[in-house]
Amino acid sequence: MRVLVVAAPLAGHLAPLLPFAHALWDSGHEVLVASGGEATPAGGAGALPFIDVARNLRIGRLAARSLLAHPLAARAELTGRGGDAGVRSLFGPLNEELTDAVVTVAEQWRPDVVLHEPLAAAGALAAARHDVPAVLHESGLFDGVAAARVLLESHPLQRARARHGVRGVPGPAMVLTITPQSLAGARDALAVRPGRAGAGDPLPGWLKTPSVRPRVLVLRGGGPMRGDLQASALRVVAGADDLDCELVLARPPGRLVRRAGPGVRSVGRVAHSELLPACAAVLHGGSSGHVLAALAAGVPQLALPGPGDRRYNAELVDARGAGIGGAVTEEALRRLVHDGEIAAAAREVRSEIAAMPSPQARVDIVAALA
Repeated sequence: MRVLVVAAPLAGHLAPLLPFAHALWDSGHEVLVASGGEATPAGGAGALPFIDVARNLRIGRLAARSLLAHPLAARAELTGRGGDAGVRSLFGPLNEELTDAVVTVAEQWRPDVVLHEPLAAAGALAAARHDVPAVLHESGLFDGVAAARVLLESHPLQRARARHGVRGVPGPAMVLTITPQSLAGARDALAVRPGRAGAGDPLPGWLKTPSVRPRVLVLRGGGPMRGDLQASALRVVAGADDLDCELVLARPPGRLVRRAGPGVRSVGRVAHSELLPACAAVLHGGSSGHVLAALAAGVPQLALPGPGDRRYNAELVDARGAGIGGAVTEEALRRLVHDGEIAAAAREVRSEIAAMPSPQARVDIVAALA
């Protein structure tokens, strides 16, 4: 079986699909990953065959154009309140530009199945154009079917459909979800255990030994808030006399390392699956990858609401009780480290994720579609 894997040209969109792509490859199926930009092989495709379908696509240019054409939707998206309009404003034009290349790759490579993430609806269009089944593999915590439908009904994708003679795009033949049911409710999808990030630097020896004070891991934020989350954590801890914890900053900017006082340490590119079990709690910028990594480790988390789906992700964590969705405050840090109910809920979701079927366990079901 040949499977074309399609993701938007962003590392966070391709990474959740890679465990399943590798499971297909390891089972003897042919796999071709179609993406680009920061999601090129250096972003994690590994040994899988890869083709750049976004060579001439510039995310920054599209974002600027979206801001000018849809200023209200774009500004709402920056606060995590963009909804369907936010998805359409950026990912509609992005997918229109991807469509020609993805359709051409499908025509030349002749896949038996197209597996795509929700915000790479160009994959669904290409599957319809060549009359092969499409499998939608969710890449985050939001409802992937609804997001893909929003894109396919957008004006840019309608233009792309007309250009390639595709009157309608059927729903996916199968949907795979990586979201634990207790987090976002039941979905009409097959559950697949979210995968872990690849190897990184070795875990430092000092993190392998118990700490007298609770260790709080602080990951870097994404995009414009890259160093802001860690700076906020430093300010809160420095201003609290009785907040007795040790901060562990992951890949902090040099300026923060120079300002850090006692009780603050840093680590390099250590895989989150190694770092998280060594810590009592984690602070992060709200990405679905960070949320799922913390849940898989059973570690209480503070998810900072932010642009795109980050506000939604933070709200899910808060509603489940496995962490806090909100700003970094002294009260939030104290709850995160000492609230037994949060810790118990995080462990419950860890058990739930461990019980989800592995990607390998779902390969034969997808192969049956071919």
